[in-house]
Amino acid sequence: MVKFLDLHAQYLSIKPEIDAAIADVISHSAYISSETITEFEKEFADFQQADYCVGVGNGTDAIEIAIEALALPPGAEVIVPANTFIASSESVSRQGYKVVFADVNETNYTIDPEDVLRRLTPRTAAIIAVHLYGHPCDMDSLTQICRDYDLKLIEDCAQAHGAMYQGKKVGAIGDIGTFSFYPGKNLGAYGDGGAITTNDESLALMCRRIANHGRISKYDHLFEGRNSRLDGLQAAILKVKLKYLSGWIDQRNSIAKVYDEELRGIDSLILPVTVENNYHAYHLYVVRTESRDDLAKYLNDEGIQTGVHYPIALPKLEAYAYLGQANDDMFANRTDRTLLSLPVGEHLTKNDASTVATAIRHYFESEAS
Repeated sequence: MVKFLDLHAQYLSIKPEIDAAIADVISHSAYISSETITEFEKEFADFQQADYCVGVGNGTDAIEIAIEALALPPGAEVIVPANTFIASSESVSRQGYKVVFADVNETNYTIDPEDVLRRLTPRTAAIIAVHLYGHPCDMDSLTQICRDYDLKLIEDCAQAHGAMYQGKKVGAIGDIGTFSFYPGKNLGAYGDGGAITTNDESLALMCRRIANHGRISKYDHLFEGRNSRLDGLQAAILKVKLKYLSGWIDQRNSIAKVYDEELRGIDSLILPVTVENNYHAYHLYVVRTESRDDLAKYLNDEGIQTGVHYPIALPKLEAYAYLGQANDDMFANRTDRTLLSLPVGEHLTKNDASTVATAIRHYFESEAS
């Protein structure tokens, strides 16, 4: 079996450190607002080359809190890529703003700046740049659009821990960045968790207050906030894992390189492309083929697990029928049925990747014969 994800194997590889970290939190009853959380926030900020990090309850809360902290005008529109997880868009709606979907590009599936320009209206107030699958968005173009039109730029980095755009880690290039520590992420907790990064001190303080009932000190509530805090157990686990993250991402890149080399030249299979001077975090390695479902079944029968991210483009979901973008001539709308995620992760060897590639080649050769 070539597993798509193997969190247990990851745990076993660092078991003594994880167990000791958990035991330390329990022995000190350091569950909420602990020194471990503060230390992790500092270390993660340093890792992502950001000045500030605020730990929160989960990745969706991170986006919602970031949007709230930006204090966009009432009735504002926020542009979101059409191919991403619903958390990116529902966070906009739940903060009282209007979602406008923009298309994604055909090589790395991140938001298309040219389509963003087509979607701008006088009510546009922000863009959410989702570094999808771990590939950075075109931040130069998006930053320039935001400068030209006085917009806020939110980086959704839920799949992009450690990814780099032209030498700079994602999450502190725009106004504010958000991260998920869902267990399956490149840096995953043993439950829910999230973080917000920024270089703006006042924005970081506002996010911290919003996430902690509108306060910094215990009973000094400046406004009504919410309860969304990273807990001590998750911070301790993440603190251990963070030491290994760069090596894990390097291994993901090694697996992706095997796929790039051994799957090249298959006419019916479109491989992802990494833009020059970008460092892909490879949370997912996503290929495209009209035979997606048949190929997935064939690989499963061969003992190879795959995934689909995401089977329905956001504009086509019932939740967004009211926007009327389901029939827009978008690349995302046309290709959602063709996307297939291959196994990638530090649990795999290059031989595992070759096994996957060989099986895929056999599938297409048999189809052609």
